[in-house]
Amino acid sequence: MAKVIATISLKGGVGKSTVTAGLAEFMSAEFGQRVLLIDLDSQINLTTMMISEQQWAELNKRGDTLASLFADAVNGNNEYFHLETAIQRGVSPVKKVTTVDLLASSLDLIELQEDLSALRVSQEKSDGGVQFLREAIAPVVDYYDFVLIDCPPNIGPVTLNGLAAADAYIIPTIPDFLSTYGIPQIQNRVRRFGEEIGRTIVELGVVITKYKSNSSVHSSTTKRLRRDPTIQHVLPNYINESNAIAAAAEFAPYGTLKVKYGNQGQFDQFRGLTVDVMTEAREKIK
Repeated sequence: MAKVIATISLKGGVGKSTVTAGLAEFMSAEFGQRVLLIDLDSQINLTTMMISEQQWAELNKRGDTLASLFADAVNGNNEYFHLETAIQRGVSPVKKVTTVDLLASSLDLIELQEDLSALRVSQEKSDGGVQFLREAIAPVVDYYDFVLIDCPPNIGPVTLNGLAAADAYIIPTIPDFLSTYGIPQIQNRVRRFGEEIGRTIVELGVVITKYKSNSSVHSSTTKRLRRDPTIQHVLPNYINESNAIAAAAEFAPYGTLKVKYGNQGQFDQFRGLTVDVMTEAREKIK
């Protein structure tokens, strides 16, 4: 059974897509896991990290993105989205990453948000129009060991579809006041949404990103988060602020993960974080 994990944050710029991409690539190259990446964020950052902008433009022109899935949902048909052609196999610019597939996002999701919100309000079924993604990936989900869903930085209808498909979620955050401010809102909304759909969505933990060891704010905020009884877990491996990791967001060929993410501790941090997430998932997702 695949373990389906959503990545969610209400604050942009915290490294959400980079964390999601890194986890997938390390799961594949270091641990031999089969991973499906699902990019629900209309900024398409995860998509363009894994395939080139030219490849994405071709996909978008053909309608082989998740915008087609949600357009079908709005229109009440199955005309545009075809799962087998939409799944991009063996993505990643890293040569040794061979078992990561992708369902790509689209800028067109921006225009669909309002229609999806209206659909959710008017939907008479108990699922409230949030099961489209879960139903769409059902035929293939158990081919994978992990499915990682990159959600938009909001809790709108697209994010709710991601959560409805997920078993669990992680919250990447920079350890400062503004970035961590929305964590309780995420927890409360996910908890209530789980009650709405009759299923618990497990909190795996908070992922510390862009950590600066010489910053008193980062140090004190991280300690506060670790002591906060309302937070399930702060995963022990942090991702430090790093030019190499920032550069990894650009699609370019790499021979190894060390070349892509950096060999001055960054590789070890990401590998450790991947172990953390896999361990938490295997212990908490039943």
